[in-house]
Amino acid sequence: MDGKVALVTGGTRGIGAATTRLLVAAGWRVAANYRSDEAGAAALKAELGEAVRLFRADVSEEKAIVRLFDDALCHYGRLDGLVNNAGVTAPMCRLEDYSAERVERVLRVNVLGPLLCCREAVRRMSTRHGGDGGAIVNVSSAASRLGSAGEYIDYAASKGAIDTLTLGLAREVAEEGIRVNAVRPGLIDTDIHAASGEAGRVARLAPTVPMRRGGRAGEVAEAIVWLLSDAASFCTGSLLDVSGGR
Repeated sequence: MDGKVALVTGGTRGIGAATTRLLVAAGWRVAANYRSDEAGAAALKAELGEAVRLFRADVSEEKAIVRLFDDALCHYGRLDGLVNNAGVTAPMCRLEDYSAERVERVLRVNVLGPLLCCREAVRRMSTRHGGDGGAIVNVSSAASRLGSAGEYIDYAASKGAIDTLTLGLAREVAEEGIRVNAVRPGLIDTDIHAASGEAGRVARLAPTVPMRRGGRAGEVAEAIVWLLSDAASFCTGSLLDVSGGR
């Protein structure tokens, strides 16, 4: 990849960590963002060495996002790709039991954060602003089309917003050298399910997947890395399901 640089939010655990590993294996240099996972960040750094640099930032906060991009650009001198992976869910329950605080947190992390990260990436990569172009991959979810009734409709709605962001921005910057795509993971075996209150959710729902299993973080990462690469040079505005057919 000739030393290309990618910034991966939520890049030290789950799908983000798998993406960071695959990007490094493909020759990218990676700015891996994390908010509080010190142990995961340290382990990833020990594993990948100088190919990855860690950047701690809360990507639900505008000032932190701007500083993150400034710091990454200051260190690397360039930015060629963004993976908007950071995301949160909340304990599973019906919508009538949601608090405003819960919904605000989900939307700040899952919608406002990626939107502002896209803004900062465009300001640095767009040929309109003197950049060399690049690629953005947003991590959405199959929940955006399934709705997650009885579980977390707020999370599903936030990912529906990511799909729309992807489609609109892809068209907006297509002539400026930037491709924008999204992956929509299905049931993937990561710790996000424990955060929602059911660590065994993948095993419980695996029979509903046509392939009769949950997915692995690395399988989603393969799709992300492909969409970032020149092999996907004519792909923009795509929503790629990585869901085993569910």
